Amino acid sequence: MFEMPSGAEIQSIISILKGGAGYFVPEIYLSALFMVLIILDLVTGRKNGRFLAMVTIAGLVGSLFYIFKQQAMPDTEFFFGMYALDRFGIFFKYFFVASGILAVLTTMIDTPLKKQESGMGEYYALLVAMVIGMMMMASSTDLLMMFLAMELVSLSAYAMTGYLKREIRSSEAALKYLVYGAVSSGMLLYGFSLLYGMTAQTNLTRMAMVLTMHQYDPLVMIIAVVLIMAGLGYKMGAVPFHFWSPDVYEGAPTPVTAYLSVGSKAAGFAMLMRFFFVAVPHHGMDMNVSPLQIDWLSILMLVSAASMIYGNVVAIWQKNVKRLLAYSSIAHAGYLLLGIITMDQLGTQSVLVYLCAYLLMNYGAFYVTILIANHTGSETIEDYKGLGKRMPLVGAAFTVFLISLVGLPPAFGFIGKWMIFTALLGKGDLFMWLALIGILTSVISLYYYMLIPLNMYLRESERQDESEIDTGLGAKLVTAVLMILTLLFGIFPQSLINYAKYSSALFGALLN
Repeated sequence: MFEMPSGAEIQSIISILKGGAGYFVPEIYLSALFMVLIILDLVTGRKNGRFLAMVTIAGLVGSLFYIFKQQAMPDTEFFFGMYALDRFGIFFKYFFVASGILAVLTTMIDTPLKKQESGMGEYYALLVAMVIGMMMMASSTDLLMMFLAMELVSLSAYAMTGYLKREIRSSEAALKYLVYGAVSSGMLLYGFSLLYGMTAQTNLTRMAMVLTMHQYDPLVMIIAVVLIMAGLGYKMGAVPFHFWSPDVYEGAPTPVTAYLSVGSKAAGFAMLMRFFFVAVPHHGMDMNVSPLQIDWLSILMLVSAASMIYGNVVAIWQKNVKRLLAYSSIAHAGYLLLGIITMDQLGTQSVLVYLCAYLLMNYGAFYVTILIANHTGSETIEDYKGLGKRMPLVGAAFTVFLISLVGLPPAFGFIGKWMIFTALLGKGDLFMWLALIGILTSVISLYYYMLIPLNMYLRESERQDESEIDTGLGAKLVTAVLMILTLLFGIFPQSLINYAKYSSALFGALLN
């Protein structure tokens, strides 16, 4: 029979929760910001978008203070071992807050969203909810918390994707995203349930200990692995779990597309690394044989190779810039998986550096895409002809972001790819074929990325009006800052490389 806990037990639980709340301050702060935005939206009424945007940015910047304070705290698990405070999680907290701020900045210039008569408070509240969920995805150390965090991100993302209710494209994208998301969530949950059935544990560390010490059914383990990879692969946008990406990226509001392509993808990789490196014990084992007798590496290798090939090849035929960037995002998921496949600290460090580069160059590409769409009414590459002269800063910045996405110097993207390939080649001949695919597909990407500056600078527009387009001082400032940072960290990357090394030290101890 079920027995009610005694008073002493209840007090013990309350004290544990209170102690954990001290480590949970950034998330609590952002939860308060979520509620403030909802209330302000009700109080201020219509046409309050710019005010709420400024409140959201101020609130997100304020959360950085509490995240910074956490760096002085020791690494620990709390809330009954369901959540962790460690360097890895703090890195991603910074990352997701920065991603949220950039998402607000892109929203402020997007014409379709600016035309919304009301409801922008809900939009920004959902954006903050996604930041909270992504933080939780990166720091969760328990299967239940991981699933709940992923669902918080997913439910917010569904609503944001269909936020332009009067546009058929947006509603269609939201429906497709919801259907694919429901299926992937079900597969992930079923995979988790199989692991729980074998170990009677939901904490990742304790699960790893049980799997190391006890026998288990290999067939059940294979099924669990495939199901979990399907659920996480959906978040990362990797082949063959990418089906939602092109249509959702094209139909969603462009700021939401940028947010999903960077923040949501990074959260998926953070969860994959924590699950894969912690729940699966690797210490003292041969790199080519998983201690669980499951060839995890082969699965990840195939997914990585397929993502790089498919994403880059299919992108060649895309005429819509948002769809092109969607397929590009699939390819970049493959490059990021290369760093995870190495299963060492250098590989993990290279993934973190690459994500920082991807944050700047991908947000930059979407930001200028919005600026161009606002003034031309088109997202088609053919309509970019002659824009290099009419929008000189935008054209120069877009070229820098695209060079970075290819992985060419002196842009930041080159540092990310160089580190990943270095980590991969350091593992010997077994991984040589993956590095070769990565290099060849990067060459392919050069073709379709450079079609955009080709149209902007080397082809004449058929429009009669050739006057310069003014995007506004604020937009020029954001564009210039993103371009300068992309170049600056490409030339002087050492500070970010060192911080990525510091943040990946936890997994370095587990894997090396």
